[in-house]
Amino acid sequence: MMQNSEAIWQLVEAKREPFIGLSDRVWGMPELAYLETRSTAEHLAMLREQGFRITENLADIPTAVMGEAGEGGPVIAILGEYDALPGLSQEAGVAEPRPLAGDGAGHGCGHNLLGAASLLAATAVKDWLAANKLPGRVRYYGCPAEEGGAAKGFMVRDGAFDDVDIAISWHPAAFAAVQEALSLANTRIDFAFQGRASHAAAAPQLGRSALDAAELMNVGVNYMREHMPSDARIHYAYLDVGGVAPNVVQATAKVRYLIRARDLVELRRLIGRVRKIAEGAALMTETTVEATVISGVSNLLGNLPLERAMQANLDRLGPPPFDAADRAKAAEFQATLTEEDIGASWRRIGLPQRPGVSLCDEVPALDVRGAPMVGSTDVGDVSWVVPTVQARGAVYAIGTPGHSWQLTAQGMLPAAHKGMLHVAKVMAGTAVDCLRDPALIAAAKADLAARTAAAPYEPVLSAEVRPPFGMSRGES
Repeated sequence: MMQNSEAIWQLVEAKREPFIGLSDRVWGMPELAYLETRSTAEHLAMLREQGFRITENLADIPTAVMGEAGEGGPVIAILGEYDALPGLSQEAGVAEPRPLAGDGAGHGCGHNLLGAASLLAATAVKDWLAANKLPGRVRYYGCPAEEGGAAKGFMVRDGAFDDVDIAISWHPAAFAAVQEALSLANTRIDFAFQGRASHAAAAPQLGRSALDAAELMNVGVNYMREHMPSDARIHYAYLDVGGVAPNVVQATAKVRYLIRARDLVELRRLIGRVRKIAEGAALMTETTVEATVISGVSNLLGNLPLERAMQANLDRLGPPPFDAADRAKAAEFQATLTEEDIGASWRRIGLPQRPGVSLCDEVPALDVRGAPMVGSTDVGDVSWVVPTVQARGAVYAIGTPGHSWQLTAQGMLPAAHKGMLHVAKVMAGTAVDCLRDPALIAAAKADLAARTAAAPYEPVLSAEVRPPFGMSRGES
């Protein structure tokens, strides 16, 4: 049973309704990477209402914002997100596919909850600092475009976190836990081939097919898969196939590659190999190729002192206070899933599967580790320059796949709201622990220094790469 005995948790509870409203409003206006103008406006309005000092246009990104409160002392950053995903529109609370009218976007990763819980945690810490008249500053960073846009990477590169002592964040999940610091570094590169058009029947010898070049590149990369680390990943998608007329030799083609590796060193090796294959494909077809970096993120670094502090908050809180109605509703969504979906969710958290359990009802210990499901996140770049810790917040039915209509549909349920409040308490409590204990901050910084001593941070994003505003694809 959750106990609100600590003052910081009571401060979270005191403002639950306005922030549930914020989450629900953002759910209702899903916007893709770097297009989150209305969602940003909602967060700005809440920052103003709660009395934060506001900075807009961080790193020259129109939808990146920061609110600060307090004076002097250490700086605690709490990170939020609010971007949605394409193709995941869904009616709220309905356990069957039922897309809404409109552009098809939906909050299939729960970022409406992510931003609202983080801002609620920051607000509670602000109120705690004021009530106790203590030095210290708390910042809410509204971070756009996590889904493929790498906004935090641009923000880190441009110095937005230079004076931050501790960073805290979370992600929607099926279980409440400390997030294991496991992610892949990645980059997105567009390879644009240029050839020469000709009549495909009357003068094929005059043509130089850019589409042939792109296809040969894909064949080369696919053969390379046998000879790369088993934890690396490479994906691609055509952006331009040179037209739809088969009787015209295609003069242009563009393919976007998403290259992932366990760390920055291996990522750079893999990028070099993929570039060579692209150049080889151009050589074989007598075309030219131009490579343009779109985005990139670093792998996550853990921080054991902060993870222990966060675990202590989770242990004191216990799991979210879901009731029988919440569990019955979650069971409706579980009925739309496969046994493989549900079993995979238990394996990822490292707990033995218990049949009939639809929502999180226990908090795993810090040393419990499950089968990794490794994606990528731009929180990774923050973790290289600031001691960083993340929570998992239990906000949906066990087994719900990420980036699914089922996840979108659960984003405004009472269970999602309870899980959002729960993780806000976890983050706020961890922030207060840091503000109360300079030794914890010192230990966290020492941990980061030890992890980066052998391989200092080198951003994936070079100075000339700018945020890919208006990008239409997003995935993490």
